[in-house]
Amino acid sequence: MTEALLRYDAVARSLHWTIGALIVVNLILGIGHDPLGAVLPAMPIHKAIGMTVLVLSLARLGWRLTHPAPALPAHMPGWEKAAAQGMHWAFYGLMIALPMTGWIFSSAGKYPISWFGLFDIPKLAVEKGSVLASVTNEAHEILGYSWAALLLIHVGAALRHHFVVKDGMMARMWG
Repeated sequence: MTEALLRYDAVARSLHWTIGALIVVNLILGIGHDPLGAVLPAMPIHKAIGMTVLVLSLARLGWRLTHPAPALPAHMPGWEKAAAQGMHWAFYGLMIALPMTGWIFSSAGKYPISWFGLFDIPKLAVEKGSVLASVTNEAHEILGYSWAALLLIHVGAALRHHFVVKDGMMARMWG
C-alpha cells in the first residue's frame, strides 16, 4: 500500500486539527477559568467553543462513518491496534458527551449560552438545582479531566510512533 493510501483525507485531517486545537484551548479555559476569568471572559468563550466542538464533532463523526480510516500498519501488535481504535472511539464519545453535558447544565443557569456574541444558543429544559443539572455538571468536570489525561496519552503515543518506532504513523494525519 502506498503512503497516500495510508493517510487520512484532507477533510478528516482538517477536522482533526481544528477540533484538536479547540479542545486544547477549551481544556485550558475550563480548568483555569477562575484565574483566567480575571483577564478575559473565560466561561462565555469556553461555552462557545464547546458548542463549536459539538457541531464539528458531529460532522467529523458523520465523515468518519462514511469515509473509513486508513488501515493500521500490519506491523502493529493486536493489542496496540485495539488500544488505538478504542482511544479514537473514546475521543468521539467525549467530543459529543463533553459539550452535551456542558450545554445541559449551562441551560439551568441564568445567563444565555452565546456563540461568541453573535447569537444565543437555545437553552434546554433543565431546572436550576435539578438532579439533571447537578449530575451533568459533575460529569462535565470528570469527563474534562479524563479527556485531558487521554489527550496526553494520545500525544505520547503519536510521539512514540514518530521518534521511537519511526513507522510514519504521524504522517497519516499531517497535511
